[in-house]
Amino acid sequence: MTVPGSTIDSVRASSRRLVRELGFMGGPFAGTDLSPSAVHALIEIEADEGITARALAEHLRLEKSSVSRMLAKLVASGDLVERADSEDGRAKRLYLGAAGRVRLAAIHSHAQQQVSEALGRLTSERQRIVADGLALYASALGHKNAMADDIEIVRGYRPGVIGRITEMHALYYARSSGFGRVFESRVAEGLADFCGRFGNGRNGLWLAMRGGEIVGSVAIDGDDLGPGIAHLRWFIVGDGVRGGGVGRRLLAAALAFADQKRFAETHLWTVAGLAAARHLYEAHGFTCVDEWRGEQWGKPMTEQRFVRRRP
Repeated sequence: MTVPGSTIDSVRASSRRLVRELGFMGGPFAGTDLSPSAVHALIEIEADEGITARALAEHLRLEKSSVSRMLAKLVASGDLVERADSEDGRAKRLYLGAAGRVRLAAIHSHAQQQVSEALGRLTSERQRIVADGLALYASALGHKNAMADDIEIVRGYRPGVIGRITEMHALYYARSSGFGRVFESRVAEGLADFCGRFGNGRNGLWLAMRGGEIVGSVAIDGDDLGPGIAHLRWFIVGDGVRGGGVGRRLLAAALAFADQKRFAETHLWTVAGLAAARHLYEAHGFTCVDEWRGEQWGKPMTEQRFVRRRP
């Protein structure tokens, strides 16, 4: 599609202003004395604790040597902790340190206030235009990313789906939340039950497929919460494709189905501390309505319930 030169010039000018206003050109960034790359690194590690330095470098589009130097400084300051991989002693996995958690809380507070003040100057309609426009533009830029270029979102059952979705959940939540066999067994049990009643037209399953491999999933369960309420379940994106827009595509497909089936509300349950997932939920209209301490996944955690009402 041909794009008018005036549109290109306008987007470029706005992009330059964003860079200046957000502090990328120098000075304090996100209310810290850290570089933009270091701030981004902390946020990504919070969202995927246990990520390796190599995977982080690929995700941030930075050279490994630059990432190594940056990580060394963050480890020395107590913001990060490195631990040897249990299967590959040569690889180091990254976790937030006590100082990093304090610093990130301040970063999130600063960013939320900054965005709130800016959007507060706009009408609610224009706020949505900004949110949707930025998401679309970021996604369009990201299409050059090879990680997501060949990923297709498909609907329905595929052989091996129960085992693969369970595996992705078990590996990710073992790193991020310390979950073990209780969590893994319950994921598998719930999926098996869901697939057994998949023929109900109010249930749906979407998979992110790269070749013949399942690299992401999400489901709408229309049976277990009663009339008019959809249950969003098993939302996960594999390590190799996280950050490429796959999760947003999966979530959009599931919620479009929920709206088409005219569910009044869509509910989801999660645990606290998954910042990237929470941002994605809130960007799609979910609100956290309940929070409590529970042990249903095998260890004490702060659990949360999010609700989205049909537009």
